[in-house]
Amino acid sequence: MAGADTVVVPGVAGGALLRTAELPDGVAQALQGPARLVSICTGAFVLAAAGRLDGRPATTHWLHAERFARLHPQVRLDPDVLYVDDGDVLTSAGNAAGIDLLLHVVRRDHGSATATRIARRRVVAPWRDGGQSQFVDRPVPDPDGTGTAATRAWVQQHLDRPWTLEQLAAHAGTSVRTFTRRFREETGLSPLRWLTRQRVELARHLLETTDAGVDRVAEESGFGTATSLRQHLHAAIGVAPQAYRRTFRGVPPAVLPG
Repeated sequence: MAGADTVVVPGVAGGALLRTAELPDGVAQALQGPARLVSICTGAFVLAAAGRLDGRPATTHWLHAERFARLHPQVRLDPDVLYVDDGDVLTSAGNAAGIDLLLHVVRRDHGSATATRIARRRVVAPWRDGGQSQFVDRPVPDPDGTGTAATRAWVQQHLDRPWTLEQLAAHAGTSVRTFTRRFREETGLSPLRWLTRQRVELARHLLETTDAGVDRVAEESGFGTATSLRQHLHAAIGVAPQAYRRTFRGVPPAVLPG
């Protein structure tokens, strides 16, 4: 571990760690190096017990969130997200969210095209919408066609349009209030936050795979202006469009097993 670039901590099933935050001898010290740390599910308890999450945002499985908050009040726990990227320390919710996080790590290191290619080979979604609140125990939405899936699919094909909440609700055949409630129940996000995320992902894809100028990318992804695109891309991933393109356009394809 002393020479590792990235250390992945798997989930922990039971034991004193989940009750008293006690780590076996040497574990906390081993996690103090310069490696990037990634935890899956309850692996966040390990990082927290080692002091690596003090004062930092993090997440873990929603079933264990209350216990985590009691044991580690110094951690800024967000139990509603699939994963948290805080630079050199990243945490995920359940095991499936661990796949989301690891694909995010690949996307961060090698670009969206490589992450999407890996996801396709593994038959998983390259990007899942929403947070883990959508998986908390609650009644399943009635399969009567009154959900928002059809509207989301339609919008994803027309991200360049200047959508409003009223237009989205009209497409779904509901009031704005009902649409917003159902949308959040199904995705864990507000409609406008979801829309912004989809546009950011499309902009990243266009920057990686086309030679279109920043103005054209902004138009096709629905941000309208290059200034708006820069603001949203920087807020999402911390870099400007041209810097993102320089970073990822030259990445060679990953060598993947069949």
